[in-house]
Amino acid sequence: MILKNVEKKENNAALFMVESDAAEFEAAVQSAYLKNKKNISIPGFRKGHVSRAIVESFYGKEVFYQDAMDELAPKAFELGVKEGELKIVGQPAINNVEVTEERTVRYTFSVTLYPEVTLGQYKGLKAPKDVTQVSEEEVTEELEKARKQNARKVSVEDRPAQMGDSVNIDFDGFLNGERFDGGKAEGYDLELGSNSFVPGFEEQVAGMQIGEEKELDITFPETYVENLAGKAVVFKVKLNAITFPELPALDDEFAGDQGFDTLEEYRADVRKKLQAKYDEQAETAFRSMIMKQAADNMSCDVPDVMIHEKAEEIIRNYAANFGITDRSIELDKLVRMMGIDPETMNQSILPSAQYQVRTELLLEAVAKAEGIELTEEETEAYLQRIAGSVNAKPEEIKEYFGMDTIRNEYLKEKATEIIMNSAEIGEPEAPAEAPAGETEE
Repeated sequence: MILKNVEKKENNAALFMVESDAAEFEAAVQSAYLKNKKNISIPGFRKGHVSRAIVESFYGKEVFYQDAMDELAPKAFELGVKEGELKIVGQPAINNVEVTEERTVRYTFSVTLYPEVTLGQYKGLKAPKDVTQVSEEEVTEELEKARKQNARKVSVEDRPAQMGDSVNIDFDGFLNGERFDGGKAEGYDLELGSNSFVPGFEEQVAGMQIGEEKELDITFPETYVENLAGKAVVFKVKLNAITFPELPALDDEFAGDQGFDTLEEYRADVRKKLQAKYDEQAETAFRSMIMKQAADNMSCDVPDVMIHEKAEEIIRNYAANFGITDRSIELDKLVRMMGIDPETMNQSILPSAQYQVRTELLLEAVAKAEGIELTEEETEAYLQRIAGSVNAKPEEIKEYFGMDTIRNEYLKEKATEIIMNSAEIGEPEAPAEAPAGETEE
C-alpha cells in the first residue's frame, strides 16, 4: 500500500487517498473466498466444495470484492494516517472506494484533523483579584448556625404552636370533598416558618393547641402540579406535639464542646476558615480570568466534533453522579433521561465544552512552546500525589487512566503553572485596535 496524496481543506477537514496493490487485493479476495466457502451452494456441486473460479463464473468476478475491500480498509487508513503524519479527531469516513482495471484498490478517506494552535500572549497577563474580608457579622452568623445545629428540642405543653416551632401533625387533603393523591400523612414533622408546605398552611397551623383538630382553607399556586394548580382545597389537620429548639449559650463551655479552650479561640477559627474560603474563591476567579485571556489570545479553529465530544463527556460525567455509568446508553437517550433541554445544551453545556477544549489546546501548545519535558521520577511523584488526593493506590490510578493520560495531565498542570506564575493582579490591558482597513473576525 502507498499513500497517494493528502488534501487539506477548510475547517480542519482533509482527504487522503491510499492505494493497495494488485497482490494485496488478490490476497484479500482469496481470503474472502475461503471465509465464505463453506456457506456457498451452487446446483451440481457439494456445498462448501465449490472452487473460487466456479463461484466467480456463476456470480461474477466481483462477488468477493466487497469483503476484500472491507478487510483492507482499516490497514489502508492506518497507513495513510502514519505516512501522512496526521493527527485525527472524531470518526473517519470512507468517501470513495475504487477498484482499477489493474485490480488495485484506491480508498479515499475523509477526516477531521487535530487543530493547529498559534499562541498569543500567555505570560504577564493581568486580572483583578478582589478578596473579601470577613466581617464580625459573618462570624456571628456562622456561630449561630452552630448553635442551631446543637440545639436540643424541648417539648411544649402549655401554649399553642407558633412560628419557629417544630410540630408533629396528621393531615388529610380534600378537593371538592374528595381526597386527592399525596394529600394525606400521619405523624408528619413540620418546622413552622420553613415554607416547606404550600403558602398559608404553616401560618394556619400556628396558633393550634396539642390535640386540636382544624380545617385549613388553602389555594394551591398557579405553578403547582397540573391537577391542583390554582385549586381551592381543604386540609383536615390534627396537632399531635409541639417542640421548640433551645439553643446552647454562646460561651466558653459551648466552645469547649466544639474542641476549643475559649469562645475567642472558636471565633478566631471560624474567622480563619471563612477567610480561607473567600481567598480560595478569589484565587479561583483570578485563575479563571487569566486562563480565559490566554485562551482568547490564541488563534485556533476548533472542530465542532471536539466540542461535541467534550459536551458528551460533560453529560456522561453528570449522569455518573446519579449512578448512570452505562456507556452503551446512546447520548440522545441519556440527554432525555437527565432532563437536559435544548436551552441548557446551547447556553450552558456547549459553551462550557468549547471553553474546556480551547483551554486544553492552549495548555498543550504552551507545554510544547516551553519545551516542558517530564522525567520518570517527576511523573511517578505526580502519580503518588493524585492517588493520595483521592485515597487510591497509584497502581489503581495507573490502570484506570493509563500512563499516557497521566503524563498529559501533568504536562497541562505544569503549563498552567507557567501561565499563572507570570500573571499579575491588575486591570487587563485592552486589546490592540486593528490597523486601518482591517476588522476583527
